[in-house]
Amino acid sequence: MSPIVALCRARASSSYSLFNSVVRPAFRSFSTGFADVVQNKTLVAEMKEKMLHMDMNSMIGSSMPLGMMRIGTIINNIQMNPKQGAKLVRAAGTNAKILKEPSSGKCLIKLPSGDTRWINSSCRATIGEVSNLSHGVKKKLRKAGESRWLGIRPKVRPGEESLKDVGYSVGKPCKGCYKSASVKKKKKRLAARSQDDVM
Repeated sequence: MSPIVALCRARASSSYSLFNSVVRPAFRSFSTGFADVVQNKTLVAEMKEKMLHMDMNSMIGSSMPLGMMRIGTIINNIQMNPKQGAKLVRAAGTNAKILKEPSSGKCLIKLPSGDTRWINSSCRATIGEVSNLSHGVKKKLRKAGESRWLGIRPKVRPGEESLKDVGYSVGKPCKGCYKSASVKKKKKRLAARSQDDVM
């Protein structure tokens, strides 16, 4: 077992031992009968659940190595290599999830794209997800003027414009959209033909 996994398990067990040493004796002193014992058990179960939940929520925003985090933890700003800086899951509203406990120094992480990747367990990450979830959600425009306020000019499809405006040709297009021969060449050919006919 790696020292990082051992440290993680020790932290989890220490929070449980704190619960047993502080909360349980307080409930035992107030119990008087069987009904109180049953009620205390439910209270103890509720308190235990709240403490475990509170422990995770209190760590949101803190950065630590992947090997010290539990399975199923939501994380962001993940390093690819130790001491390199965060490279993964940095965009607004994104998060990743730890799928497997570190084995042989690597941790399996599910990225927002759905891909899974093995990352070194000594790489650091931040607990929680990146804020601004509504980033990139397109606002529905109520009128054409709103798109103009955003700096977007109107677009007309080329098929709907006149050919003069599109820039394909000037005025009415010729056959095949281009002129087949220049006028000078035509005149030269006609002149040559007329000379041949005279002779």
